[in-house]
Amino acid sequence: MIKHFLSLEWKAFFRSASFGKSLGIKIFMGFWALYFIAMFLGMGILMYPGLKEAFPDKDPLLIVNSYLFYWILGDLVLRFFFQKLPVMVVKPLLTLSIKRSKIVNYVLGKSVVSFFNFLPLFAIIPFGITLLFKGYPATSVVIWMLALILVTLIINFFNFIIESYSAEKELSFLPIVLLVGGLYALDYFNLISFAEIVSKGFITIYETPVFIVVPIFILYGFYVFNFKLLKQKLFLDSGLKTKIKEVSTANMEWTKNFGDIAPFLQLDLKLIWRNKRTKSSVFMVLIGLFYGLFFYPQPTYQNMPWFFVFIGVFSTGIFLINFGQFIPAWDSGYYKLLMSQNIKYEQYLKSKFTLMAISVVVLFVLGIPYVFFGWKILLAHFAAAIYNIGVNTHVILYGGSFNRKQINLNQKAAFNYQGTGAVQWLIGIPLLLLPMGLFALCYFLIGFEMACLVLAILGVIGVVLHQKLMKIITLKYLQSKYKMIDAFNQND
Repeated sequence: MIKHFLSLEWKAFFRSASFGKSLGIKIFMGFWALYFIAMFLGMGILMYPGLKEAFPDKDPLLIVNSYLFYWILGDLVLRFFFQKLPVMVVKPLLTLSIKRSKIVNYVLGKSVVSFFNFLPLFAIIPFGITLLFKGYPATSVVIWMLALILVTLIINFFNFIIESYSAEKELSFLPIVLLVGGLYALDYFNLISFAEIVSKGFITIYETPVFIVVPIFILYGFYVFNFKLLKQKLFLDSGLKTKIKEVSTANMEWTKNFGDIAPFLQLDLKLIWRNKRTKSSVFMVLIGLFYGLFFYPQPTYQNMPWFFVFIGVFSTGIFLINFGQFIPAWDSGYYKLLMSQNIKYEQYLKSKFTLMAISVVVLFVLGIPYVFFGWKILLAHFAAAIYNIGVNTHVILYGGSFNRKQINLNQKAAFNYQGTGAVQWLIGIPLLLLPMGLFALCYFLIGFEMACLVLAILGVIGVVLHQKLMKIITLKYLQSKYKMIDAFNQND
């Protein structure tokens, strides 16, 4: 039966309408996989001699055990945001004479061969072999390595449970953030030393191999729990029942002050607030708003004024970047209908521009308290905000004319690459790297204040030439109009 499942997935992969469209992204992700494999392999080989040289009086194995708690937390977070759970198109199979238990076992077994489960092996095995060559007891080392592998699988199935319960929630990332943040805080403030508990647990398994049964039983328990959880959901009518929701409407009379673009503004605001992916993107604005707190309190960055503009562009333009990079793909679900109406394309794009420009102003105002860390920071943010309004809004609108992938608005936003193409990767160069490079060059040549002035002047020029730039951008969208309709009509 497993052979038939593998055959079906193989055919589905190569016969998919989206096969080949994202080949470049697959190759890119493949290079990243090789990069991480090399990093973990190097870490596994160099870990013992490196720790021995840095801490000659300590046992490298004990040092590694003391950090396993943080590895578990990091692995759990990375899996939640990056690991895709194995899925099958199971509804056609449910009409056949196939036991549901076999389907569930295949899905769970498929999750075991995830890249995230194999990656730690490239560090565990070389480090374990080094321990054997250094004279550590062979049985104890092998059992210790097995314990790490079992913990990796436990994390895999635990992540499965978290994903299953949080998938339907709007802020699906909150449970994992609260769990990991809470455990780390308890350990950091010495309320409960989880790092010490985990370290002693692995030392106990190393010294008394019979205790390996503990992680084995935990793994078995998680597998059984996942099995029952998935089997309960494996019915033909699961997902067919519609949820009854009370629709709440908001008064958007204030948008009428924007004239002929008011209907489009209302449409965008309703789209943002009523859909999971767009709503989650709004909450991610908070990350951008507080982004400077990761850098400004540190004395190192206080001596790097040329770096202020990067934080300023990102902090004031986080909504511009998150929302703007998927224009007009946000409307892909009804783009054909929208384009069949008697509307001016320039008004449609102008509403997007207005929404992004307003967000820049609001985020700059909310970021004014950064002046506490120095007036240069506020000046850099002000110049970055003007640059965002005058330059980056037009750049990201122009880049949107190359979007050819539809977006599922019901999926979560955090680390979701659905609808992402080469445009989204390349657009970061003119959005972030160009102003940062230009500012750094001017800073070293003519000083900080003049560098801010140059950036602000470029923004003002963009505002002055707004009408002409919008005509050029509108023409580009009109030229790509039917290509977009055809692309958005495709089911990836």
